[in-house]
Amino acid sequence: MLLNRILGFAAATAALAASVQAGDIWGLKPGKPVLKSASTLAFGPEDILFVGDAQSATIFAIATGNKQGDAAAAAINIEDLPAVLAGELKATKVDITDIAVNPRTGAAFVSVSADGAPAIVQIDGVGKVTVLSLENVSFSSVTLADAPEDKVVGEGRRAQNRRTESITDIAFFENKLLVSGLSSAAAPSTVRELNFPFADADKGITVEIYHAAHGKVEDYAAMRTFVPMMIDGEPAILGAYVCTPLVRIPVGELSKAGDRVKGTTVAELGNRNRPLDMVAYSKGNADFLLLSNSARGVMKITAAGLKSAKALTEPVGGGGTAGQQFETVESMKGVVQLDKLNATSALVLVQSEAGRQDLKTVALP
Repeated sequence: MLLNRILGFAAATAALAASVQAGDIWGLKPGKPVLKSASTLAFGPEDILFVGDAQSATIFAIATGNKQGDAAAAAINIEDLPAVLAGELKATKVDITDIAVNPRTGAAFVSVSADGAPAIVQIDGVGKVTVLSLENVSFSSVTLADAPEDKVVGEGRRAQNRRTESITDIAFFENKLLVSGLSSAAAPSTVRELNFPFADADKGITVEIYHAAHGKVEDYAAMRTFVPMMIDGEPAILGAYVCTPLVRIPVGELSKAGDRVKGTTVAELGNRNRPLDMVAYSKGNADFLLLSNSARGVMKITAAGLKSAKALTEPVGGGGTAGQQFETVESMKGVVQLDKLNATSALVLVQSEAGRQDLKTVALP
């Protein structure tokens, strides 16, 4: 019994030391992060989870303490995930907003709105569900400069609160956090490059794209989802917008292009469609993207030739497609959220026609 206590104390001491060390390196301090929303998630170094809070236009970096597990062995399958989470959170209604996998441990972190309040839930590599307590964690935060006002503008069907799109997606890449969303500028489509540990947030850079389905240049719609990746040795962002242009932006352009960067539209993937989530992966010595959509299924897009791909500059009408080659993955119908679980598998949230959402581990196609 004494030996067990000693071993338990040693393990707790080691975990605390690791947390303190992470805090020293990444500028995290003990406390309670106060979230107004939990919109988007991404993992960073060690066990740090980035949480995009669009309502407060703030990014939080939270040390989760998730150090145990093996991503290669993870397999998570949970039927009716919102109902399971509602039970854990003692909530009547749970809406899932994002899912991110810790690439080291294979644990999934799920951001939700539980009876209107934000929460984060952890699911380990075998499906055990626990609520991530925010009462006393190491964290830091940064508030975005020039975020849209938190108010409804416009009338009728065009009425919207642009603050809810201040953060549409986030990703940690080469020791920086990349953030897509809207700003308060006249041309609000914005990508931000935030240093980590956090310092003051810059105002971001306006992104201009050619929208082939609309047949015009645009700078007002938010990039809905994106992945950072190396394209022929050059760091770049591949981002998707509503209706559905796929755009390439060299990361180096974000810091040297001034107030505006022009993305290269490398594909038009079809109109009347909203991109939902995207991951990059390798299979058979080739690189691919998986893009889930509201109306056009999950697309497997080849990454071959992305750097040299010619920009689309002419309209693509009638719901047609053009540019980068892709195929629709028929076995992945109904996917509304996805992340890479390990080298061979993806974790997907699948919504049935009746509305039930199941969390599944599936093979990368």
